[in-house]
Amino acid sequence: MTLVRPATAADVDAIVELERTCLGDDAWSRGLVEQGVAAAIPTVVYLVAELDGTVVGHAVASAAGDDAELQRIAVAPAYQRGGVASALLAEVERRAAEDGATRLLLEVREDNATATSFYESRGFEEVGRRRGYYRDGAAAVVLGKNVGHRDGTESGTATGTTPGYGR
Repeated sequence: MTLVRPATAADVDAIVELERTCLGDDAWSRGLVEQGVAAAIPTVVYLVAELDGTVVGHAVASAAGDDAELQRIAVAPAYQRGGVASALLAEVERRAAEDGATRLLLEVREDNATATSFYESRGFEEVGRRRGYYRDGAAAVVLGKNVGHRDGTESGTATGTTPGYGR
């Protein structure tokens, strides 16, 4: 079973390796990872997924007001398609709703059909595009999902009551 928990300083090496392996040229620097894990960046949380005591995935999310954003999610290649990303995403959604967010946003490379399909199967819908978002000039598709209501309860639906969302 996958254990998802907040990252600690002891997880930095594993997170940096996941960044390099899974995200290549778009990997974040060790310094940025260290700052995030140390909670030096306001509103940001780093989560790790463990299997048998080994970090096999991580997610980075931020929340401010009504919006939360999934900034990163990466799973070691040997553990992909085994539910690790789903466990990380579920925890990000839970924390976002708990923190008072009403929607969760994320960006996916326009040419990453696998990731797009993964998020759409979990209720995310396209809400916009960002041209030239990635270092190589690729565009990002912005996906969004309602994760809660203003009263803090979870909505569980992708279509929404959040003003401006899904229109």
